[in-house]
Amino acid sequence: MQRLSMFLTGIFLWLPAGLAFAQPVAPSNSGVVRIIEAGQPPVVIHRTVEEVQSHPGSHRRGGGGGGSNNLYYHGGTGGIGVETQPQIYLVFWGSQWTNNDPSGEASILENFLASIGGSAWFNDNTQYCQGVPSGTYFCNGAGYPAGNQSGMLMGYWYDNSAAAPRHPSQSQLAAEAVNAALYFGNTAAGSNNSTQYVIATATGNNSRGFGTQYCAWHSSTSSSYGKVAYTNLPYITDAGASCGANFNNLGPNAGITIVEGHEAAETVTDQFPSSGWLDGGGSETGDKCAWISTGQGASADVTFPDGYTFPVQSLWSNVFNNNNGGCVLSY
Repeated sequence: MQRLSMFLTGIFLWLPAGLAFAQPVAPSNSGVVRIIEAGQPPVVIHRTVEEVQSHPGSHRRGGGGGGSNNLYYHGGTGGIGVETQPQIYLVFWGSQWTNNDPSGEASILENFLASIGGSAWFNDNTQYCQGVPSGTYFCNGAGYPAGNQSGMLMGYWYDNSAAAPRHPSQSQLAAEAVNAALYFGNTAAGSNNSTQYVIATATGNNSRGFGTQYCAWHSSTSSSYGKVAYTNLPYITDAGASCGANFNNLGPNAGITIVEGHEAAETVTDQFPSSGWLDGGGSETGDKCAWISTGQGASADVTFPDGYTFPVQSLWSNVFNNNNGGCVLSY
């Protein structure tokens, strides 16, 4: 195999061709990797339609090592960079959900997350892997790929015995994710290594900044059950067109699955932000293809293996267009 060499502080290193050292992604309030609560880990936000459209193309320019647009591996956390056997748990947090779901978001989310596993759309994630050197752009069969098995929705929980906070903070959402790990019995060592929790809040019960600063975000938190990956999923239709209502004429509920699909894919490929697969500017596989309305990679209805059809956005593929990368709806 062809190799590249470099000297670093007097130590001679051999690197597979095509690899490059890259600086870690620093949180920024202007990008997608942000600090939103002091003392909490960074979150990776899903920007609103208006923010993406006011900076056209910026999220698809990566600035990664060697000037590439593509995603590259950031080394993982404790050896974990992707979800090799994704397990998704859906939590409807708070008594505010009781008889209070005007857009039917709960059933849409349940059906959508039960459908995506094994699909050509979600298969895009499998080109990314862990167990390879930091700076890798193409796994080429090395390491351990992200998974795409059917039946990855493992369960859902209506945690409605008490009200959720009116506008939950990041630390409160993180605590609910840990509560969910306990509820679902994921308390043994390693039981959260390929697991994500989607914390869905009811209408009018969303975290601050929703619909103006972001549509959703994902992060992780430490616990006695290991590191726990989770998504803050507000009641998407509360934000209207800012988070996808009628986007690309896909219907008033289009944003529900566009946004959650974005977050699910990003958690699979960057489980503990930002140590998985991102470009040099901190954008993940969903960020680089968010809110495309025309041309290659435009959001569209996709029919999944179980026959359900849902609106989704495209995901970034490093290998598309002769390894130059691009947004795709299947892989």
